[in-house]
Amino acid sequence: MPTQLQHQLTQFLLQANRNAANALVDNWAKDHSYEESISRLLEPALNAFGAVWASSDNVSLAQGYMAGKIAEDIMKKVYEEQKDNNAPDETKKGPVVVGNIEDDYHSLGRKLVATFLRADGWEVVDMGNDVPAEEFVDKALETGAKVIGVSAMMHVNALNIKKLRQEIDRRGLTGRLQLAVGGAIFVLRPKLVAETGGDGTARNALQTPALMEKLWRQAEEAEETTL
Repeated sequence: MPTQLQHQLTQFLLQANRNAANALVDNWAKDHSYEESISRLLEPALNAFGAVWASSDNVSLAQGYMAGKIAEDIMKKVYEEQKDNNAPDETKKGPVVVGNIEDDYHSLGRKLVATFLRADGWEVVDMGNDVPAEEFVDKALETGAKVIGVSAMMHVNALNIKKLRQEIDRRGLTGRLQLAVGGAIFVLRPKLVAETGGDGTARNALQTPALMEKLWRQAEEAEETTL
């Protein structure tokens, strides 16, 4: 059962009330932290928002856009909080290619991931929604990316990620081009990562930079073994 604060934040997302949503999280973070707010407030509220969006015609693109902006606001506060607690890292990372798989148009999660990766210093090539497998691989080869991050919200669309796995393998890039998978369905069904051929996943955008670091190292190790 969602807590009262999670329910309130979900309502603010549905109302596109940016000021109220930020005020709620800011007030909560005074006694906790913005990082904790991701798992305790933002993630449950976004999942609830996404469920309404997927099951109803009453949620507009404008509401979805504003929900994304609210999430970006909170993510930036998490980043600032972490930056204050850690030594600065000016090293540019990447590039990585991200996008929603073919037939998937739920962009909110992908945009959050891109925002948090950029805040962590990654160069992000965002291909948008409904991206065919071949275009993902072409862009990775064009940009020199060693990781593709692909998102899907629903199970039926997540199965299209298998095409991307097959395309990577068909071109002889297994291991050297890593595949990160994500979206609400992967939280609900963890076994789907292996089923779709993913090399790894993150539960939320906050955990994505660490996942990209891990997969990038794996790609480099795979390259070394083929030399």
